[in-house]
Amino acid sequence: MKIGFIGLGNMADAIIGGMLQKGIVKAEDMIGSAKTAATRARMEEKHGIGTRERNVDVAKEADTLILAVKPQFFAEVIAEIKDEVSPDALIISIAAGKTIAWIEEAFGRQIKLVRCMPNTPALVGAGCTGVCANAFVSEQEKETSINLMESFGRASFVPERLMDAVGAVSGSSPAYVFMFIEAMADAGVAAGLPRTQAYEFAAQAVYGSAKLLLESGKHPGELKDMVCSPGGTTIQGVRVLEENGMRGAVMDALLACVEKSKEL
Repeated sequence: MKIGFIGLGNMADAIIGGMLQKGIVKAEDMIGSAKTAATRARMEEKHGIGTRERNVDVAKEADTLILAVKPQFFAEVIAEIKDEVSPDALIISIAAGKTIAWIEEAFGRQIKLVRCMPNTPALVGAGCTGVCANAFVSEQEKETSINLMESFGRASFVPERLMDAVGAVSGSSPAYVFMFIEAMADAGVAAGLPRTQAYEFAAQAVYGSAKLLLESGKHPGELKDMVCSPGGTTIQGVRVLEENGMRGAVMDALLACVEKSKEL
């Protein structure tokens, strides 16, 4: 199986690295294209994959073609490659907002299409990816898609109508988590911690909390209650967060992401 990437940015980098680390595909079985020679050279040196200057050359060679360019470039790229992609090729899109129907229309013919929504923690093998597929994708091809996405984290199928929600909850939310970590670290610095230690303590607390939630299977409210001792310090902090509308602000932010995704 020859896997081709059109676009070799951060997300393609994460996917390629994950597949190589898990041994799903060998470097010699992957090719990619990018606008700049510098990007192509960097990926050749880092991962040992082959690169091509032209998108059409990748499209011709790939059995599985991963479209890893930004949504605003999709129309241009698909117009360039649509006549070169094999009818038997599996096409995987990782673009936010571009629906299966939109991509099918852009190709103008029957294609095997899987739509994925990964997130940036994929760069450290801790991604979370929502996956959906059109009617022409076989069960075996669906399994292949999941295996590829799970090479850099967790992945699961969802109905396409929920992909905008997936993008908000897992795709955009790392930015808000980073803001939360930064704010906690700022408070630590205000209380006397050195900046480097403040970031380390804050980031590890978020990492450990997420790990505890995933591995324990307990409701987040139950885990929160475990930390809130009667008359203790934590419950006072919870009170302040509730008074300032933390939950409502987070919900509003993610719902704004959902609406923007629908406009892309």
